[in-house]
Amino acid sequence: MKQVCIQGLGFVGVAMAIALSNVKTAKGNPKYFVTGVDLPTEQGLKRIDAVNSGTLPFNTADQKMVTAFLAAKKAGNLVATTDESSYELADVVIVDLPLDIALVDGDIQMDMSGFGLAIRTVARKIKPGVLILIETTVPPGTCEKVIWPIICDELEKRELDKDIVYLAHSFERVMPGIGYYDSLVNYWRVYAGRTNRAADICEEFLSTLINVDQYPLKRLASMTASEATKVLENTYRAVNIAFIDEWTKYSELIGIDLYEIVDAVRVRPTHSNIRFPGLGVGGYCLTKDPLFALASLGSLFSIDGPEFVFSKLAMEVNQKMPLHAVRRLSILMDNELEKKNILIMGVSYKGDIGDSRFSPSELLVRTLKERGAHVMCFDPFLNYWSEMEQPLLLEFPDADQYDAVVFATAHSQFYELDVLSWLKGNQPVVLDAVNIMSENQRRICRQSGVVVETIGRGNGL
Repeated sequence: MKQVCIQGLGFVGVAMAIALSNVKTAKGNPKYFVTGVDLPTEQGLKRIDAVNSGTLPFNTADQKMVTAFLAAKKAGNLVATTDESSYELADVVIVDLPLDIALVDGDIQMDMSGFGLAIRTVARKIKPGVLILIETTVPPGTCEKVIWPIICDELEKRELDKDIVYLAHSFERVMPGIGYYDSLVNYWRVYAGRTNRAADICEEFLSTLINVDQYPLKRLASMTASEATKVLENTYRAVNIAFIDEWTKYSELIGIDLYEIVDAVRVRPTHSNIRFPGLGVGGYCLTKDPLFALASLGSLFSIDGPEFVFSKLAMEVNQKMPLHAVRRLSILMDNELEKKNILIMGVSYKGDIGDSRFSPSELLVRTLKERGAHVMCFDPFLNYWSEMEQPLLLEFPDADQYDAVVFATAHSQFYELDVLSWLKGNQPVVLDAVNIMSENQRRICRQSGVVVETIGRGNGL
């Protein structure tokens, strides 16, 4: 059984570990023994303990992921540890670490020292013949100009031949939610190797995990090209979302339904992925990845180039989007938010996951509190909001004690909710920021005297 080590047990690392531990040989036996390695921090130890005790570290609505995890634990080929010596046995090391970058007052702030140290830790332990696969989203040029020199430096100290260590890049497209597991095994992948041999080895490895008959792999000419593909892909999505922000406000002002309009536009195949209105952009990718191309010019290539005006502007627009929901809610409440009891339904950045990193709900809640409102939050996938350092309501809340309700996350449980029945005759202002309520639900609630409005629709629509 080949040994695979995964560095980093976040949403991607854990999912990758589970998927690989379910890969089978022709005889139906596990092909890989998978070890997840994380730091001995409070968060890292919590995730390690969860994996080893048979509990998923993250809540998910994807039953495929749950089933695959239980199968791996039953087979006994998935473990987690803080022990860095695990890298010594690995035939494959997969790097799934975070790399943070931020836009502060117009300036990019990025520190790669911690990421570089983590790569050095691996390079100090690996054996000849290992495949090192970088899945982390990084500035284009990182593999060639940062990661490979670190590996070479450590191999030279150990008097090992660098040509028998194989480095490749293949970014993940993990989508937490209902399709969590399928986004790993039934989805397209881009990859590239430092050498042709490294690319071949990477292709062979990925082909054991991914359904390549239906989702063929795409090899690119260089690792830098692979890195740039992920950055461009996520930047495009972030710009698309930012673009719709001004149309959201425009639609509300002139009294039209932007959802109806977008549906009409999406009929054209060339426009099928135009985005819908919403509370804002969240999660670990779209809130930072548009900065990586610009960051790479100065930090890795030392050259002047385009200023990436669209990318930076999209970041700035997306960061402020939740403020529009505050303004809309304030108008609906006659500009009287102070001392009002407001319920926020959903703090995860995306529906059907328990991930509150960079959630647009955070700015929404902080701003409402600054305006003097009393804010309570519920999320079916979380019981504690670490970024806000506050516990969440543990049970589905009753609506009788709130002056306003904001649906902030598109959880399936909210879509299935009969809002009028849930209100039980109470009449809080309801602001739907993620299109939870159907046209019929909105109509029935209004007939009962409830003020119901939607981000992206004019009043009464």
